[in-house]
Amino acid sequence: MRHHPLDGIPREDVKITDVRVIPLSYVDPDGDLWRTGGYQVWKTDGAITQIFTDSGLVGIGEGTPYEGPEEIKHYTETVIRPLLIGKNPFDVELLANRGNTSRKARAPWAGIDTACWDLIGKITGKPVYELLAVDHEPQRQIKIYASAGVEHEWYNDGETFLIEEALRYKEEGYNAFKFRCGTDWEAAGMTYDRYFPILRRLREAVGPDFRLMHEAVGTQGGSLESIITDFAPVLEELGFYWFVEAFGGTALEHIDRFVQLKESMPTVKVSGGERFMERFEAQEWLDRGALDIIQTDCNVTGLTENWFISRMAHLRGISSIPHSWHGGGTTMANAHFVAGMPNSEYCELNQTYNPLKEGIFKEPLTVENGMMTLPDKPGFGVDLIDDVEERFPFEPGSYLKPNERLSA
Repeated sequence: MRHHPLDGIPREDVKITDVRVIPLSYVDPDGDLWRTGGYQVWKTDGAITQIFTDSGLVGIGEGTPYEGPEEIKHYTETVIRPLLIGKNPFDVELLANRGNTSRKARAPWAGIDTACWDLIGKITGKPVYELLAVDHEPQRQIKIYASAGVEHEWYNDGETFLIEEALRYKEEGYNAFKFRCGTDWEAAGMTYDRYFPILRRLREAVGPDFRLMHEAVGTQGGSLESIITDFAPVLEELGFYWFVEAFGGTALEHIDRFVQLKESMPTVKVSGGERFMERFEAQEWLDRGALDIIQTDCNVTGLTENWFISRMAHLRGISSIPHSWHGGGTTMANAHFVAGMPNSEYCELNQTYNPLKEGIFKEPLTVENGMMTLPDKPGFGVDLIDDVEERFPFEPGSYLKPNERLSA
């Protein structure tokens, strides 16, 4: 058994010659891509990391653009670049396992890590998912779950929108759908008493075999304790597949609540950890059995650190299904991760309109009947389009703005 992701992979003498980051944006013409809580999203961003080598090969990766593409570019090119010039990308763990005390710093290093893995695959002539596989055959074809449920507006017949959206994904061949709480509950007068019948009608519409997953609730409908006493029993009754970040995040102060939540709904899986940065942050959650599914995201952890987290989870009988919400750079890394790990059942795919998912690659990753077939080419198997910066010029500013409909 391999105890390190690079065990058994032949090392070659390659040197890094340059590092750069390409900030990207897609701006919606109407300034309204989707809505959540009290906000609406007017643009979506990306931050593609490129590592150049003396072999002529270039690796690409991405750190979470939520930390700001301009900030990622500045940190990478001023702090990281001088440290990497002349180094070998095969030393990925030594090079990229840094910045774990700050999400602002961790995002650039995750971009470096994933770009190094793309290079290692290209140098060795193997897809990344083959390199990651340890004691099983990697799956080139992986299951995708539809992730969205952010556009239903409770002040504008959100129930109909949500149910029609779920039925559309079912018709397209997906067998699982994760959705959020919708727009601001207080502004729309949404309560548990109104919401639970909607969930029952949703289940009735999609049937018993279509998997439903619910995103964080937090304190929108009541106290954190009421999630365990009131919300969880309804998910159990309706046969939901999993419940994500139930308390609005996986903060260590909530670990006892997660254990109680698991006990309160024995047939619904409890998931979380999408914001974990490294294995030691995840270990107590895994040791306590507080999660059925750990959702660490390669655009936060990088592939190397997520490999260790997934192996730790696998040895404890816990699934590893990464959070994967952003554009194409994030999707390709997490998809290869899922294909290469034995305990990854699904890869998440953001269903909101985002050309940075498909439009930045010459041969984009596509889904058919809920399945994605990964390229069998070396590395991640994708190449950026030649004019990516011209087609998706970066637009500064936060991607969020107040939801104009709430004040209309």
